[in-house]
Amino acid sequence: MGTLLLGAAGGGWWWFSRDAQLLVELPLPPEPPRLTDDPEYDRCLSLLRDDPEGAIVFAQHWEREGGGEGARHCAAWALIGLGDPERAADQLERLARGSLAGAPARAALYGQAGQAWMMAGDANRAFGAITIALTLQPNDPDLYTDRAVALSALRRFAEALLDLDRALQIDPERAETLVFRASSLRALERVDEAVGSVERALALAPDNPEGLLERGILRQLRGDADGARRDWERVLAVAPDTAAADLADQNLSLNAAGPVFR
Repeated sequence: MGTLLLGAAGGGWWWFSRDAQLLVELPLPPEPPRLTDDPEYDRCLSLLRDDPEGAIVFAQHWEREGGGEGARHCAAWALIGLGDPERAADQLERLARGSLAGAPARAALYGQAGQAWMMAGDANRAFGAITIALTLQPNDPDLYTDRAVALSALRRFAEALLDLDRALQIDPERAETLVFRASSLRALERVDEAVGSVERALALAPDNPEGLLERGILRQLRGDADGARRDWERVLAVAPDTAAADLADQNLSLNAAGPVFR
């Protein structure tokens, strides 16, 4: 019986390489856009990580007092913290459609909606939201990378690779994007090119845990079990208690189970 390796890619976006099961991490509090300079906005956002229920109560009260877009933005993020990314994604999309903010802010809102749709397991809706974001901000490498993640979850790896290459044309020194690129190339069975991409990523960020995880997978596929083990052990050393470490630990266990199948 062969060994099924577990793969992922960087930037907080995760998928298992064979069935596109998602383990998504979305950073809190949200980065720009800032939809208001009202100090209440900062108070609301400060509650998100540790008290999302308090944040949504605060946001609802603030909106009744005229909090507007800032209150609705905070409330949508609070829904993510409360485990309801589908409602959050819908609210972020509606906020982006009706916002009076400029194109960069609206693009960021659509991008956040795309991330939330990914958390909800709806890669099609994520792809749609991020595509709208790119019409507003066509030179944003983060958006191209995020859309590539959605495309990968849909197993549209060739299209994902195009988006990743666009992101790298804009910013060639993006280690996480290079790791995603390696994962997409691996899915397309272009292993030698995948190795080149992940080596570029690790030259930029030698202890990038997702890069080490991916290189270990590629080494295992090429028959270098010892090299794979070293990479996965390094993930455990530099990034314990992370999703990358969990996958590396599982692969270390699977490493002894038999020859790899692809």
